[in-house]
Amino acid sequence: MSEPTVPPPPSYNPPPPPPPPYSGGPAGPGSVSPNRTIMIVLSYLGLLALIPLLVEKEDREVQWHAKHGLVLLVAEIIISVIISIVGGMVSFADAGCSGCMASSLFWVVVLVVHILAIVKGVNGQRLIIPGISDFANRF
Repeated sequence: MSEPTVPPPPSYNPPPPPPPPYSGGPAGPGSVSPNRTIMIVLSYLGLLALIPLLVEKEDREVQWHAKHGLVLLVAEIIISVIISIVGGMVSFADAGCSGCMASSLFWVVVLVVHILAIVKGVNGQRLIIPGISDFANRF
């Protein structure tokens, strides 16, 4: 009779060492910035959108909001110039204060869009504006 074969004991592999603690250096690609909320708010405050665009290069969400905020700013400037030109071409006597009302209404809409974009961005969502968001996604 032959003796039963016993498998050799498994070799012991120690667990890998834990990763080093965060030292404040650059984060990996696609990582979440510790300043994400502040950077998203800055993204929709006019030219301050350049700060998150240049500082938080690794956080894709902050980059999206910063690009979206800058494209939104450029669109607002273009529309504002158009409203000013059209308002200047229309005689004040013919239109009354309709140009003034159109300009005021435009800036109220701009304020509402910025507030919605900030609230949605801070809550982890995106405000998609047709045309503007499509153009911002190209960058």
